[in-house]
Amino acid sequence: MPKLKTKSAAKKRFSVTGTGKLKRNYAFKRHCLFCKSPKMKRQARGSLLLSESDVQIVKKFLPYL
Repeated sequence: MPKLKTKSAAKKRFSVTGTGKLKRNYAFKRHCLFCKSPKMKRQARGSLLLSESDVQIVKKFLPYL
């Protein structure tokens, strides 16, 4: 069997937790932060787990997880 390529964009954006779940960062926190509310900026700190429906899609992009 030939080797499968990993999507570079997915490799940069997702990581795996110790239990095998996929972790992602919040969106819309890079620039123009002066017009976003403090509540939005505060809640967008850290990371969160990917939803189950998206996990199936992303796992195709990352074959060697």
